[in-house]
Amino acid sequence: MQYRRADVKGGTYFFTVNLAQRHLRLLLNHVEILRAAVKTVKQRHPFHIDAFVVLPDHLHAIWTLPPDDADFSTRWMLIKSGFSRHITMNERRNASRISKGERGIWQRRYWEHLIRNENDFERHVDYIHYNPVKHGYIHQASEWPYSSIHRYIKAGVITNDWGCGVDSNDKSDYGER
Repeated sequence: MQYRRADVKGGTYFFTVNLAQRHLRLLLNHVEILRAAVKTVKQRHPFHIDAFVVLPDHLHAIWTLPPDDADFSTRWMLIKSGFSRHITMNERRNASRISKGERGIWQRRYWEHLIRNENDFERHVDYIHYNPVKHGYIHQASEWPYSSIHRYIKAGVITNDWGCGVDSNDKSDYGER
């Protein structure tokens, strides 16, 4: 079966992008390189970042693309390659990656989900902001420095104590149904 990605011009998408070696902390160790890669791609291929969180070994994002554009794949390829070019090459690479001249930093594929309505959007934003708590890195979502939650708090959309008191095993309100 051939996998087909959603192709909606001007669509809003949720993404999960993982490192190939999930035990590494490359994304936090080099978060400024990641930010620069995203900024460079955004300048050349505009999109709006609705929500974003960076964890040690993966990231989640929600983007809205321009009305005449559905090409998020090129954007992710450019972000991943822009990041990789600035990281010292010492990762494991299998024969396939070596033969294709690929680095072994990122998983080749990523998860994408077309946001379907306002409720779907809100659930995925909540999932993004709660993810560092879910993984046990912090106790309160606002403690995580690499998250768009701070923009939502500053705008008054949520309070600084948002997500406190939620059982981290109860994911029903945080995008994992």
